[in-house]
Amino acid sequence: IKGVSKTFEDNCVLDNLSLNIKKNEFLTLLGPSGCGKTTTLKIIAGFESADSGELMFKNEDISSLPPYKRQVNTVFQKYALFPHMTVRENIELISTIEKNDKKKISEKTVELMEMVGLEKDEYLDRYPTELSGGQQQRVGVARAFATNPEVILMDEPFSALDPITRNQLQDELLELQNTLKKTIVFVTHDMDEAIKISDRICIMNEGEIAQYDTPENILKNPSNDFVSEFIGRNRIWSSPEFIRAKDIMIENPVTCFKSSSLLRCIEKMKKNKVDSLMVISKGNDLLGIVTAKQIQKMTDRSVLLENMMNNKFVTVKPEDTI
Repeated sequence: IKGVSKTFEDNCVLDNLSLNIKKNEFLTLLGPSGCGKTTTLKIIAGFESADSGELMFKNEDISSLPPYKRQVNTVFQKYALFPHMTVRENIELISTIEKNDKKKISEKTVELMEMVGLEKDEYLDRYPTELSGGQQQRVGVARAFATNPEVILMDEPFSALDPITRNQLQDELLELQNTLKKTIVFVTHDMDEAIKISDRICIMNEGEIAQYDTPENILKNPSNDFVSEFIGRNRIWSSPEFIRAKDIMIENPVTCFKSSSLLRCIEKMKKNKVDSLMVISKGNDLLGIVTAKQIQKMTDRSVLLENMMNNKFVTVKPEDTI
């Protein structure tokens, strides 16, 4: 997306937006209502035209192409299934219009039903009104993948679902992406959802990009106050997979040598206001750990650390997550 702008009745929805989406990546457009994320999705799909700028796909400008000529399919928020058609007819609609081989269409439909977790014999001949919201959205996802497009657009597809169903569909979508390796552009206003499913997140505000990065980098290094407030200042603690030992470890712990007496250790703990000491060698290797609780149990404070330190301790590497 190169320098795209869009205005509706004097309201600038997109302001010179430029965005590079990688092949096979799961990108989430995230932001508050009115930030321009859905308009961006509609411009990619061809449902809206930009006032200025270019939309490039494989080095070709597709800005003037109609939606049906783009290698793109969309999953909408409100399912958008045709109520007078069965599940099978909904999934096979475009392939049938394109007059593809009927046997191959049927085989593909069965395969898609398995992928989205719906039993073919039970659901293929039902109508949308006979399905739950989660089942309808599964059909919507299957239909989007039916013609094997290169790009899948998803406009808040799970926002109308209950939390349990939503969580299940997020997991299933990730599994689909791992299997099929599509380029997916996903719109949401839910930060937790974006963190869970995305390779990269584009946080938008008033038609502009506030930050475009991996979930980990956004959580660790928000680019400005808006991003900090939007994601929540303490949110990284609810995503322990993004916090590594090196992010929270004490680089200069209070240490002592194994030849130190317990009395010296207690004085050192009091002075440094700690309740444990790292016992190290002259070469700065960790030999053991001693705690205030251990020392308190000892009546003879002249005992040397090497005779009572704990040398059976758990270690982690700096890159390990908490």
